[in-house]
Amino acid sequence: MTANQQLSLGDAGIRVDYPEPLWVQATDALREQLASEGLRPGSRLPPERELCQNLGISRVTLRKALQALVEDGVLTPSHGRGWYVAGAAEDRNEWPNSLESFSETADRMGLVASSRVLRSEVTAATIDEAEQLAIAPGTPLFRLGRVRMLNEVAIAVDLSLVPASLLPDPARHDFRIHSLYQALAEAGHQLANAETTIEAREASAEIAEQLDVAPGSPTLVMHQLVSGRTERPVLASTIQYAGDRYRLRTYFARHNRTELL
Repeated sequence: MTANQQLSLGDAGIRVDYPEPLWVQATDALREQLASEGLRPGSRLPPERELCQNLGISRVTLRKALQALVEDGVLTPSHGRGWYVAGAAEDRNEWPNSLESFSETADRMGLVASSRVLRSEVTAATIDEAEQLAIAPGTPLFRLGRVRMLNEVAIAVDLSLVPASLLPDPARHDFRIHSLYQALAEAGHQLANAETTIEAREASAEIAEQLDVAPGSPTLVMHQLVSGRTERPVLASTIQYAGDRYRLRTYFARHNRTELL
């Protein structure tokens, strides 16, 4: 940000006694100030510490607000450098018509993906898991549980299941930063397609704690069964997204029909 382009937040109006969450108030305050100051695309915001002091909020709350502005195409993050005013508006909610990993999605959006690993172990497949993955009950399964984060903000809790024979040495991967999709590709398993189901669900106490939301908050749960090029299941995952940090936009077309009279 140049010397004559300062973001003034001296009276942001953040109120702890308001019903709106602090991060929502911070998002609105930042949006209003960016608009009123007329900052040019590419202008850099003040450091996070300064923004926190001016807004009177924690860094976790600030990053939720900044992340919301990134998703709306208002800001662009630069890892290790800060936050910048975005250029031409981009639709960051448009989901590609292709199968991509969380890390690939983050890269496409200009964000930094990371994970907090909750579990990483090999155990026997249950009857239901075996049926889902087309394997015998009791077959060793690699179980990977992670809190998925974008720019250090928790977005989702992800539990993935992979037949252990497809990923014989998972310990060599640091799944805090490494992609499971990439690990499978390096093991010779190219992913081709995914059968996906999405449902709404309230956050349990455990999920709420991991996502830093209130118990009972709305979440979106995505169940995926990912297959390789031979159509054999390779990976099953259940990803529970914080409802206020994830949006999915898709496209439907009506096909012309010939009706018999």
